[in-house]
Amino acid sequence: MSSKTTRVAVTQAEPEWLDLAAGVVKTCNLIAEAAQKGAQLIAFPECWIPGYPCWIWSRFLDVELNVAYIKNSITLDSPEMTQIQECAKSHSIAVSLGFSENDNNSVYIAQVMIGGDGEIKSHRRKTKPTHMERTIFGDASGECLSSVVELPFGRVGALSCWEHIQPLLKYFMISQREDIHVSAWPSLTPHTGKTDLWSMSTEGCHCLSQTYAVESQSFVLHCTALITEKGVKAMNTSQGVLMSSPGGGSSAVFGPDGRRLTEPIDSTTESIIYADLDMNQIVTTKLFADATGHYSRPDLMSLNVCKKLKKMVQEDTDKAVTAMK
Repeated sequence: MSSKTTRVAVTQAEPEWLDLAAGVVKTCNLIAEAAQKGAQLIAFPECWIPGYPCWIWSRFLDVELNVAYIKNSITLDSPEMTQIQECAKSHSIAVSLGFSENDNNSVYIAQVMIGGDGEIKSHRRKTKPTHMERTIFGDASGECLSSVVELPFGRVGALSCWEHIQPLLKYFMISQREDIHVSAWPSLTPHTGKTDLWSMSTEGCHCLSQTYAVESQSFVLHCTALITEKGVKAMNTSQGVLMSSPGGGSSAVFGPDGRRLTEPIDSTTESIIYADLDMNQIVTTKLFADATGHYSRPDLMSLNVCKKLKKMVQEDTDKAVTAMK
């Protein structure tokens, strides 16, 4: 780490639902605002562009919305992504961006880490879409493991949503020695105290991010979106169980010992949450336990990882050349 204090920005904002162009504009405006406040890194939630497909938790199929969603998802190599990269470069700020990635009209829950030089340092897809997300999103291959990158102020990685309950994936991330971790989520609903799963609630997901902080001894940027009546109407979720009423924002920053470092903001209020991270706190927590260091037992347990990208069509060029001779 080149500095002892790192200023970070965590967004809590409503996406521009199903509007790629407007989503890029809002993203760049938030990047500029955070940079003006001195932030070195800004984090955006899961599927920030073009917004999380909230309707999937309300009904099995909505062809019209699904088509619009695909058409407004970002292609990695596109003018829209280039615009965001140029914005990051012009403001010298790193950007952790959650988005729906359009790859030949198949979509994937994806994240990129853009450096302050505007270059994409990592591109990953969510390992396994969660439950109803599988109705529209595809699985990742080896790119799900390409996350942690070295930036001037520290090593930064990111995961999406319930990837934070995957012990093996988390251990692999932690083994890459993150200093800052972006925990990206959609809008989250407080627990009702009834039959809804506490683990899927605002409180439960906060717990997952805090646990990750304790396990990894890293700072965790818990980043969520919010939804207003505009979003409920756009997603047609007023009769649904989740994301059916205004709210859902619960962004926060957690320290490497799990404590919350930022004050709560009303769940319906758009804001950028700032925190000045004392990077020396990482050293203090690692004195007591380091899950991939002095508190590990590689002689008893180890993790096997395959980072290969597995494609549907793989050509063996050597055999093809031999056959032609």
